[in-house]
Amino acid sequence: MQISPDTWIVLQIGPVPINATIFFTWVVMALLVLSALLVRLRLSASGELTRWQNLWEAVIETMRGQIREVSGQEPGPYLPFVGTLFVFIATTNILFTATSNIQAVVPRYAPPTGSLSTTTALALCVLIAVPLFGLVQRGLGGYLRSYIQPTPLMAPFNILGEMTRTLALAIRLYGNVMSGTVIVGILISIAPFFFPVLMQMLGLLTGVIQAYIFAILAMVYIASATRNRAGAGAAKGDRND
Repeated sequence: MQISPDTWIVLQIGPVPINATIFFTWVVMALLVLSALLVRLRLSASGELTRWQNLWEAVIETMRGQIREVSGQEPGPYLPFVGTLFVFIATTNILFTATSNIQAVVPRYAPPTGSLSTTTALALCVLIAVPLFGLVQRGLGGYLRSYIQPTPLMAPFNILGEMTRTLALAIRLYGNVMSGTVIVGILISIAPFFFPVLMQMLGLLTGVIQAYIFAILAMVYIASATRNRAGAGAAKGDRND
């Protein structure tokens, strides 16, 4: 059993080996782009809506509601980033669940999120996005002041806190996906006729939950970097009234 997709070389492009992590990341990206193009071709603002349009509208409205609830702000600026994180992670996990009962004689899909390199890359995206959103919403001075609150002595600890929570994001997602991969492989090898259906149902649920937790935590970190200005603006508006 392949513990990590990094060790599985799928193809060779000249001198460059392409492992399963890179290959299946491309596969997921291609599927998402293709599905988006297909839905876009049949978009309708009135009349009968397709099932895909209904599905994506429901997903987007749910994400908008969650972002608004977590941040207390309009979800528009954050939806593309947070929504992409959720959709990508959920798709990688759901595809693994859908193919987990294929026998070992058939090369099967390996989730990119089962690689620490992928989860670290996703966490680094969050690490970069948090200060960027903070700078846009609060300005350079306002964002930098957050590192010296409540006292300048806290600046090193606040910076260290941002680093460690990014590491926690990567390890949490990697550990959940990797452990699920190992457990499914063991159960299917023991009882291939009884466990696959049950594990697929459980895998679909846990895969979406993992994506949801990652996206929500990313939004919590972004909200912590942008909330002060929003709150100050609201308070100023109340005083003006």
